[in-house]
Amino acid sequence: MSPPPPGAERSGATTGAGGGSRPPPRSLPGAGCAGQSAAAMALLQQRFLCFVLAHHFIAATACQEADYSWMIQHYCLKQFQLSMEGIGQRLWCDWDETVGTYGELTNCTALIAERLDCYWPNRLVDEFFVAVHKQYFRNCSPSGRALHDPPNSILCPFILLPILVTLLMTALVVWRSKRSEGIV
Repeated sequence: MSPPPPGAERSGATTGAGGGSRPPPRSLPGAGCAGQSAAAMALLQQRFLCFVLAHHFIAATACQEADYSWMIQHYCLKQFQLSMEGIGQRLWCDWDETVGTYGELTNCTALIAERLDCYWPNRLVDEFFVAVHKQYFRNCSPSGRALHDPPNSILCPFILLPILVTLLMTALVVWRSKRSEGIV
């Protein structure tokens, strides 16, 4: 028996005793597929895991936090400080006066985040705005208006009217109780 020709093994044909070729033996249906599908599934899972991890790694490292922090401090905050000085400290708690400046500050942080491929809002923005609120709005009420007493022309009637009604009702009860004692 002669050795098979060079390409016969690759083509799947085998040489028999008579020198003719015959097809390779058949395997049971699905016997080779189970091993192939398990390997394909493991490869697919491995690729998916790499994709997920790479996506998070790229997303987490795309933003240069040091640059972002420096830019919002030196561009956004400086402009906000100039605007707030122009408004004057007396009006810092007046939301109608500060809403435009505050909106510009918010937009500035969002635009810089977009340019540097950072998520917005993020931890740095939160810390930045907490610091801004501590510096500029710590003495403001939650509603945005400075609370103060109403003028005396409004306050006095609200104080005196209940007192007078109480005294009048007390006098009426005493007068009515003395009047009914003599009728018995």
